Amino acid sequence: MNSPVAPPRSRGRPPKAREDLLATREQLLRTGLEVLTEKGFSIAGLDEILRRAGVPKGSFYHYFGSKEAFGEALITQYADYFARKLERHLANAALAPLERLRALIADLQAGMARHDFRRGCLVGNLGQEAGSLPQHFHARLEAVFADWQARVARCLLAAREAGEIPPASDCEALAAFFWIGWEGAVMRARLGRHATPLELFSRQFFAGLRAG
Repeated sequence: MNSPVAPPRSRGRPPKAREDLLATREQLLRTGLEVLTEKGFSIAGLDEILRRAGVPKGSFYHYFGSKEAFGEALITQYADYFARKLERHLANAALAPLERLRALIADLQAGMARHDFRRGCLVGNLGQEAGSLPQHFHARLEAVFADWQARVARCLLAAREAGEIPPASDCEALAAFFWIGWEGAVMRARLGRHATPLELFSRQFFAGLRAG
């Protein structure tokens, strides 16, 4: 009687469990966010990201087809993360509307200080190098900013209804002004490695709200 023949062993590493694949992809995204909030997309090299993430270079293209696809995934990841942060503060019914905005600013400033003002805003960083980015990145970044502005505008509308700011306040324009000014303050805070630009901008922004 013939002994049963064992199935041939496949060469190479056994396939990772789905959980391992997802964990590696998340590690790449998390490390990519760390690097790109410190450096620009054009400057940041895949080698540095992979070294920090502890992922072999040959494995990168299993998760992302190109550096461009990786960049798109990073924008989505950061936009989702930041939208949750905005919602947590700006929709906090336990605080008056302007206090919600102050709490958001304090959180953002503390986050920068925690990293010695080396890290900025991924979307703001990418916006500063728009000329060297793929064209379709532009629309994606504009959409992210539009979402952030809409969230701040809703908070300012609540402040107007509560009588915290003048009835004639243009909340949509104020929200756009907030993000334009805040991103500029973030850039200057990173340049000087201190909070003064953030504090100056927020102080003048709230003063302008009261003046109408």
